[in-house]
Amino acid sequence: MNIEAKNLSKIYGDGENRVVALDRANLEIVSSDFISIMGPSGSGKSTLLHLLSGLDKPSSGSLTYDGKDIYSYSDKELSAFRRKRIGFIFQQFNLLPVLTAKENIIMPLLLDKQKPDEAYLKQLTELLGIQGRLEHLPHELSGGQQQRIAIARAIVNEPKLLLLDEPLGALDLKLRQDMQYELIRLKNELGITFIYVTHDQEEALTMSDTIVVMNQGYIQQVGTPEDIYNEPENAFVADFIGDSNIIDSVMIRDKLVSFLGKKWDCVDTGFGENKPVDVVIRPEDVILKEEGAGTLDGVVSHLIFKGVHYE
Repeated sequence: MNIEAKNLSKIYGDGENRVVALDRANLEIVSSDFISIMGPSGSGKSTLLHLLSGLDKPSSGSLTYDGKDIYSYSDKELSAFRRKRIGFIFQQFNLLPVLTAKENIIMPLLLDKQKPDEAYLKQLTELLGIQGRLEHLPHELSGGQQQRIAIARAIVNEPKLLLLDEPLGALDLKLRQDMQYELIRLKNELGITFIYVTHDQEEALTMSDTIVVMNQGYIQQVGTPEDIYNEPENAFVADFIGDSNIIDSVMIRDKLVSFLGKKWDCVDTGFGENKPVDVVIRPEDVILKEEGAGTLDGVVSHLIFKGVHYE
């Protein structure tokens, strides 16, 4: 399923109460991609997700799925489209406590008066490793098992698109890491397009084909994890993704920059001569040497043990 958003905006209220939650967002999503949407609270990422899902309508702009504008559908047609083509997974599992795991999984099919495909259900539950827990009630399952039940329920009707709104936030660190790999494997095996909202930078860098970074209702940058990390388009992206040292500098000329009293070779061009710029230095690009042996002298003020490395 190919998705294209053009100049998508969402405005709430008017006058002094006017709030622009999303401002002219443009985004293309290719079938079977894993897209992560990131940003601080209030950046517009959940608003964008709700518009992409058809749960909310934009103030302006268009959204097409395989060339068809879904906002041209009637409410009844849009509701049917969402049920058949789109799955949802949220941070809260929202399992019905009085239903077994299997009953929770097949509930979307029963609401549409469809008979479950037992062969596909078997394949799905085996893929998620929950085939032995189907007759258990939610309170008899661990957090990870409940999340797998919620995932199975979201894709039991074989959607083309899966929307995930911080689905792993309620899990502990080890389980969250395990579920990250489960979701990647699931996407690869089922060929479903994933749109994933998260505030966890490592999660987005680990799982995504494409990352969308948002702030104050604007899309700041769209790119691969490598592009976002290594070539941030502005200081906000550089500071938000990973740890950064951002230093006021002067671009002397193409491929030569000056900061902290020294001149440095760089790969950047097109800024002009003697222009003020921000230089981003990632911690892993700093090489510590004996005192006096480096280009700059400094003082280590704090040392923190993190297990596999020191900061």
